[in-house]
Amino acid sequence: MEKAIKKWIKHHFLMEKLDTVLGIVLLMLLSIFVAVVVGKLGFLGGAGLLVVTLGIFLVLGAMFNLYLGLYVILVMSILVSFLSKIVNLPYGLSLDLLLVVLALGVIMKQLKDRDLSFAKNPISLPIIIWVFYNMIQVINPIAASRLAWAFTVRSMALLILLYFIAAYALNSYRRTINIFKFMLGLAFVSALYGLKQEFFGFTDFELAWLYSDPARFQLIFQWSRMRIFSFFSDPTNYGIYMSYMSVMCFILVLGKFKIWQKAVLGFAGVCMLLAIAYAGSRTPVVLIPFGFAVFTMLSLKRNIIFSMLIVGALGGAFLLKSTGNAVLFRIQSAFMPDRSGDTMGVRFENQKKIKPFIQSHPFGAGLGSVGEWGQRFSPDTFLANFPPDSGYVRVAVELGWVGYLLYCWLLYTIVRMGIRYYLRVKNEQMKIIYLALTTMMFMLILASYVQEAIVQLPTSIHFYVCLAVLVRLKDFEEEAELELTSKE
Repeated sequence: MEKAIKKWIKHHFLMEKLDTVLGIVLLMLLSIFVAVVVGKLGFLGGAGLLVVTLGIFLVLGAMFNLYLGLYVILVMSILVSFLSKIVNLPYGLSLDLLLVVLALGVIMKQLKDRDLSFAKNPISLPIIIWVFYNMIQVINPIAASRLAWAFTVRSMALLILLYFIAAYALNSYRRTINIFKFMLGLAFVSALYGLKQEFFGFTDFELAWLYSDPARFQLIFQWSRMRIFSFFSDPTNYGIYMSYMSVMCFILVLGKFKIWQKAVLGFAGVCMLLAIAYAGSRTPVVLIPFGFAVFTMLSLKRNIIFSMLIVGALGGAFLLKSTGNAVLFRIQSAFMPDRSGDTMGVRFENQKKIKPFIQSHPFGAGLGSVGEWGQRFSPDTFLANFPPDSGYVRVAVELGWVGYLLYCWLLYTIVRMGIRYYLRVKNEQMKIIYLALTTMMFMLILASYVQEAIVQLPTSIHFYVCLAVLVRLKDFEEEAELELTSKE
């Protein structure tokens, strides 16, 4: 079937260049359609039609070239929130559509290749069980809304299927390294755009988006200044993304790469740290020292331990210094409860209140029963007004302690694999990449305690693609050695 479609496209579009009866008919119909749309809707209609047309070609290209599809979905994950500030459309559905298209592409190729070697690793079983458990939650007898399940299962379970798609598409060392570099590049661009917001101001459509919701404006305008958020939905989400990406950049600087590559990584890491400071969220600030602590423990090198001790001492001195600067005060408050307000105390109190419910409901109250979806689909329930404030608390409440244990098993398997591959690979460049990826996983596991970090865009997409990189990279060690030898 795939061959027949490719042959048809090649014949009509490439060889004949639509110089056929079918081509003439298609062009006439397209011309009439474009004329009607532009005539009715004007410039916006024409621009929208152009975007849709490009989208169709990208989707078709992604179906037949899964590697291209990974680039498209990574870019879309960054731009979804940004585009919604310009025109409020359900861009999230485009991600779902692309995911389905990529999955169909894998199925079509598997009908021919029948090669499942890419999925034969320790992480596949926990993922499959996790997805299955989330799917059967639709029949949870105490769930207040089945519609809430439909909206929530996408971020909680279905997006994780991207891991299998990426693991299949990353079938060579060069492809795996290129997609990893591309993710770092996207983070660098996101940092630069955030700094543009800080030093040159927000665009008109961003200001309109800010002022359209008083609660949103109150969240972003604090300490008499605007917090930056780059392409993202909020400063916290942006800051978390910048935190693990910056730590990865600084870890990679220590690898055996070219001088100019190290310089770019170091500059990108500094820009990301500045972005975190101006975003003004406390969670990313705490994640930075935690990430470096994990990196130090995993590396166990004397010079790194000594350097981290010096950096830690300087950081402690910085925290003790009084300041009137709002940005610096916000950073210090992340480590001083008396300055930040007892936010963790509120979280502990909420967890204490919900603990009996979790213990008495092994399968939870159903996906979408708390938070935003709970308020939308079951507003009269107790759980709808319960603030989870944590990825783990949400899992425990919605999926029960059974689901919570499955989720912990999944995360444990991920970090165990990362440490194992880091210790086993011999190639120095691969080793430092594994160290960076494993540190990233640890950081997101910690972040999920105080935020719903892993399920938020774009972290969810990057997390699953990075997971595929972590699993597949070690398969190409010989290829990497040959490439390194040829360059020398």
